[in-house]
Amino acid sequence: MNPTPSPTRHKNLVVLARLLDRLERHAGPVDAQQYRAVASRLAAELASAPRDAALEAVLDAFALVAESYENLNYRHAGLCRSALEPALNAELAARAAIENARKRASAGPAQTPGGGRVS
Repeated sequence: MNPTPSPTRHKNLVVLARLLDRLERHAGPVDAQQYRAVASRLAAELASAPRDAALEAVLDAFALVAESYENLNYRHAGLCRSALEPALNAELAARAAIENARKRASAGPAQTPGGGRVS
């Protein structure tokens, strides 16, 4: 049974998201215990929040909260909010770069037109 969306819960998420965002952007030192407390409270709210349009709006508005949400749900859903195509393209590009590096390494040092080696 899905819980009924609670306007208060989503308000709490927004307040915590803004607070965490403020702590992240703060130019001076931030108390680690305060940061952990806010992050822990946010994690608890995210864990109990229903997956609905209001939650999606909060996640879309606050990148740090979306990242936390993904981290909390990674074991069940992987990178559930990350776009698949850019991730796939990045993986393919990385594989191609690794393969090119392997080919260059197995071919030995390159020769310059004057006969010298290029390392």
